[in-house]
Formats: sequence, structure tokens, C-alpha cells
Amino acid sequence: MGTDKDTQCKYSPLADDNDPIIIRICTIEDLEGVIDVNEKELPEDYPYFFYKSILDSYPESFLVACNSEGTIIAYIMWRVEKTPSTNSLKLVNKGHLVSIAVSKNYQRRRIASTLLSNSMEKVRKYKINEFVLEVRVSNYIAINLYKKFNFFIQNIKERYYRDGENAYFMTCKI
Repeated sequence: MGTDKDTQCKYSPLADDNDPIIIRICTIEDLEGVIDVNEKELPEDYPYFFYKSILDSYPESFLVACNSEGTIIAYIMWRVEKTPSTNSLKLVNKGHLVSIAVSKNYQRRRIASTLLSNSMEKVRKYKINEFVLEVRVSNYIAINLYKKFNFFIQNIKERYYRDGENAYFMTCKI
């Protein structure tokens, strides 16, 4: 899996914060904590095997954030998809952001930004040509975060979510 330095970084999200956050690669033991954060913070729920399949296939792109007590307070997971290029018939690798969530008590502390930055660096190792994601059209905070990372809205996916809400399909070229 690599050295401790490859899998973990410690940072304080705010200058006056006494609760340092650890960002590291997810392990099988972390999945219940990841699922707990997902179920509390997002309307989309995935079965255990879905998380495990992403962890098994793309371990370096599945990161968690833990508080000083070791509790998982956020996560981000990506998968790599081979799809046709937008300007040719050639197949290219795309890093697809599957899910990101931060526990309510830890939001607005730059944890999502740090997870996104660290994970995008890790996903690049899979030789991708671009990053893609879907985001609820009503999720202005996430949309603005993605724009800061040079994602742009490519189109709208009608009724993408189970509750019927539309999604923006956003991309970021490498």
C-alpha cells in the first residue's frame, strides 16, 4: 500500500483549530464509518458491496478524513471509467467522482477541499484524461467548490436522482 507518508496527512482545517484532521486512504475497516457519514449527510445510499468494489478497484482514490479520536467524519471516492473521448472515437480514462460527504459538525472547515485536492492527485495515477462528476443543481456549495477546482458544467442530466432532481454533469480537463 505504500509508506505512511503516502497514505496519510495531518492538518488543521482552521488556524485556531485544536482538532487536527487526518486524511488517509480508506481501509476495509473504515467502510462502516463511511456508510454512516453517507447515510447521515446524503440522500443517496449505496449498498456495502458498492463501497467495497470501489475500495478494491481504486484504493488510492478512496480517502477518509478522521478527527483526533479516529472517527471518520468525511470521505471521497472515485472510480475510473473508460469512455469515448468527447472529440474522437478513442476510448479515454476518466476519473469519476462517485461520492463526497462531510459530517455536519465538520462542514465549512475546508475538509471537502482538502479531500478533493488530495484525491485528484491520487486519481491522476490511473492515467486519466479528465475528471467528471454529477452534482445536484440545488447544491450551490458543492458546485462552487468544484468550480474552484476548474470543473465546468457540461450539461444537465434530467431527473438524474431518485427523487427526480436534475444533476449538472461537470468536467475538468487535465
